Amino acid sequence: MIIDLITLGKSPKSFEFSLSPEEIGLDGEDAKLKNTVNIRGKLTKHIAQTDVEGGIRAKIEIECSRCLQEIEQKVEFGFEAVFVTTENYTSAKEAELNAEDLDVSVIEGNEIDLKELVREQILLNLPEQVFCTEDCKGLCPKCGANRNLIDCKCIEKEIDPRWQSLRELKVKNEK
Repeated sequence: MIIDLITLGKSPKSFEFSLSPEEIGLDGEDAKLKNTVNIRGKLTKHIAQTDVEGGIRAKIEIECSRCLQEIEQKVEFGFEAVFVTTENYTSAKEAELNAEDLDVSVIEGNEIDLKELVREQILLNLPEQVFCTEDCKGLCPKCGANRNLIDCKCIEKEIDPRWQSLRELKVKNEK
């Protein structure tokens, strides 16, 4: 959805639309969209900038951080973004950035592509760690088996090489 800033009046303009997973294109990312993404919000044009605020709802499929099993999760979050034209943005190389400046995007021309904004916000709001269950056992570091599904006994068989000399001593004393 492309918004033409020239036709945008001074009063806030509400928007509501949906995008299919193919339109957003998260291919190759850590998560996959499961169904349409619902977006709603409003645009407010000021003299030097345009503010966009709203909310996004979607279902994603993401891998468990411990066992790599695919899990489905609902994501719902709000966002705020500020768009300024190149004429209204400082070009000084030594300008100090504030925390608020990180939400500012520079646009060329008089159009804002909300589809790109939605894609960016989804990627920024993906959880860093997701677990299929709180007590997920993860993968075995030795054989790679999912410990939630099978008990591979690899750790019980493994002997720390630092204790090998004592084990040999114990075997010698038993004879």
